[in-house]
Amino acid sequence: MSTTQALRLSAKAATAADIAPTIVDQPKPTPGAGEAVIEVLAAAVNPSDVKAALGSMPQAVWPRTPGRDFAGRVIDGPAEWVGQDVWGTGGDLGVTRDGTHARYLVLPVTALSRKPKSVSVAAAATVGVPFITANEGLRRAGLKGSGQTILIFGINGKVGQAAAQLATGAGAKVVGVDRNANTYRGHATSAVTVFDSETPDLVGKILDATDGRGADIAYNTVGSPYFETALATLAVGGTQVLISTIERTVPFDILAFYRRNLQMLGVDSLKLTVSQCAEVLNAMLPGFDDGSLKAFDVDEATLIPLSGAADAYRKVLSGSMDRVVLAP
Repeated sequence: MSTTQALRLSAKAATAADIAPTIVDQPKPTPGAGEAVIEVLAAAVNPSDVKAALGSMPQAVWPRTPGRDFAGRVIDGPAEWVGQDVWGTGGDLGVTRDGTHARYLVLPVTALSRKPKSVSVAAAATVGVPFITANEGLRRAGLKGSGQTILIFGINGKVGQAAAQLATGAGAKVVGVDRNANTYRGHATSAVTVFDSETPDLVGKILDATDGRGADIAYNTVGSPYFETALATLAVGGTQVLISTIERTVPFDILAFYRRNLQMLGVDSLKLTVSQCAEVLNAMLPGFDDGSLKAFDVDEATLIPLSGAADAYRKVLSGSMDRVVLAP
């Protein structure tokens, strides 16, 4: 039986400096009924992967192989899938079941999604968490498209860019806020207005950009620093989407909140299994095929072998804007 390699975490790391996944031999697995074996060709390192290594996921099972996102090829399982290029992600991967930072990955057939031919393997490995998270927040907040305004805080981050792509692709107007930036760095199918977070009278500038009405959805990828601004710039009946935060508690004017019929929505993509994520990726395939959606670029310098995983994890934790991808 041939063996290759996988990362293994035996327990949570005390600090970022202590993150040191062990590289272990990994025999080629045999799929069970309803399963497929994927040879992983590329696997992104997400901030949530690093947080999981630090023990931030209480549901985590130890020891485990980390990693959520992947792109690869089916090498064993149902005949109709063998040889197919696939991509995916899942909130259970690398947390309650062995993940993608390995040469081989065993998944239920329901978790398989064909990779778009237009997307490279390395780029396909970067799509999962950002696009699934963005889609889930916009879906639950009621994205319809034309006539809506979507306000995205942290728009140049990966989830922010994915949200901008999905919102402009649906026909909505997009306004963004980011730190030390007044331009949008990502792909979109229509113009995106961006304000630096330090802009004087930021609330007034955002309201002016929405014709005084405010946004239907404020997608807050950062949390506490923008919480109050997001509420102040929502249209009557609008929704703030929250996916992360720096501070756990924030001031909250309940009276103003209910008098404007506002809503808040928490989104945790860890709640979506790899099979549920495959359904979402399948629904996005036409957008990647026609170019209205685009994966993130991966620089050759951030395509890293498994032997460099510890440095890759620390690079992501430091806040790197580059997409860090392991190539098992």
